[in-house]
Amino acid sequence: MAIVNIPDQHRTITDVAAVLEHLSDAGIDYEIWKPSRPVPAGAGADEILEAYSAEIERLKAVGGYVTADVIDVSPATPGLDEMLAKFKNEHTHDDDEVRFIIEGRGIFHIHPEEGDVFSIEVAPGDLICVPSGTRHWFDLCSERRIRAIRLFKDPAGWVPRYTGSRIEEKYA
Repeated sequence: MAIVNIPDQHRTITDVAAVLEHLSDAGIDYEIWKPSRPVPAGAGADEILEAYSAEIERLKAVGGYVTADVIDVSPATPGLDEMLAKFKNEHTHDDDEVRFIIEGRGIFHIHPEEGDVFSIEVAPGDLICVPSGTRHWFDLCSERRIRAIRLFKDPAGWVPRYTGSRIEEKYA
């Protein structure tokens, strides 16, 4: 279950209904998924995509996504620090950032046009869609581990466009 933190209000939201309301008000889609069939420990990407095929196909139909893959990041991932550095600075994308978390945890920091910056800690079972053009940044939690299904309209649209605001420094 996602946890929303609003640092400037010294407020943390953990209640499911309140999390859904806050994210919806901010234009962030959020769902909790369960697999269509059990996913064995250590399952490969194809098994994971098959287990969630009904949910993936529904999102593709609703959101216009054309491809799905699985990303698997751990402390053993070569170049992990360099990869994470790309996403720790505020940026936008031309495509939605759609992630369903299978293992591990990560934090999306959202900088809305109006209102306070907030973070969303996502964990296994959480699906998040950060709409294109939304100012945000991302980091892994302390375990530095995440495995997630990603959906794209066009993978080229997922290139970060940095804002240069340096606002992330205030929330580090």
